[in-house]
Amino acid sequence: MSKSASPPAQLIAAYLDMLAAERGAAQNTLEAYRRDLSDYVAFLTGCKSSPEAASADHVRGYLADLNKRGMSAASAARKLSSLRQFHKFLYVEGYCSGNPTGVIDSPRKAPALPKILSMSEVDRLLALAQEGIEDLKSPLVQRLRRARMACLLELLYATGLRVSELVSLPRSAARSKEPMLMIKGKGGRERLVPISVPARKAMIAYRSHLEAMTPAHKEGAWLFPAESDSGHLTRQAFARDLKQIALSAGLTPSRVSPHVLRHAFASHLLQNGADLRIVQELLGHADVSTTQIYTHVLDERLKAMVRDLHPLSDKPRSKPALGGKRPADEPDLI
Repeated sequence: MSKSASPPAQLIAAYLDMLAAERGAAQNTLEAYRRDLSDYVAFLTGCKSSPEAASADHVRGYLADLNKRGMSAASAARKLSSLRQFHKFLYVEGYCSGNPTGVIDSPRKAPALPKILSMSEVDRLLALAQEGIEDLKSPLVQRLRRARMACLLELLYATGLRVSELVSLPRSAARSKEPMLMIKGKGGRERLVPISVPARKAMIAYRSHLEAMTPAHKEGAWLFPAESDSGHLTRQAFARDLKQIALSAGLTPSRVSPHVLRHAFASHLLQNGADLRIVQELLGHADVSTTQIYTHVLDERLKAMVRDLHPLSDKPRSKPALGGKRPADEPDLI
């Protein structure tokens, strides 16, 4: 028997509370679910229905509405995933007698390869970010911004952190002399990521500029403090500044984002021989299937290995000698 009807906003709040309490969902994840479910509830309201009374036809109608709005199959599939989990929660908690998403197929989507930058393009970004940091003729605030961008880029490319993990690094990360960072990622899972020598140097240079700018920053909580609600640099501000430096480096801004640099970190590791499981651990993926979006890199590497290492690859085969005799150095078959 289902519970008495509850306001949709109350159902969404209860579901999000469960995600936060039982699964340790991050605030960004909760906000994404809230947007998806609020949009879905608005559609149901227009159909004079509610989450408890929704049928499979309502869910199909919502997906059709998303298609009319021009939403991609990938985005629609992500929203459907949100609905599946929401309706499963409602069923388990006794708000309704069934799950209408159980018979709904996900929108077909073509496998998308992650956008990445070449190693030379990343080198251009890193080199440009370093320019002017030690130029004493420039105002300190300008040198600080350059040092911050250089530090962000070096850390992102050296570690493959999620942008939310990067901008919220604690001040202690710059003080530690350990060659590793302890990162608390999605779902509260912790992992260790190594820091390269260039990234460590960029952190030291940035910290010296930050403390010279405002001595009070020595005691701050965040490595990248900012005037924001969180007290640290926002993801949006970093993404905006990154596109500006990409433009200065001669790259198309739409090709460059914090997540693209995370993809570059993973793809370049695999290109150079890293194991997929190691990359999974460094990225903080709970399941290796998530990391397998990079298998196209492995496929190319395997093709190159066969091409370059197989004894008969791209090499002319010797012709048998006249009279049916093999060359003297060719052994008899046994």
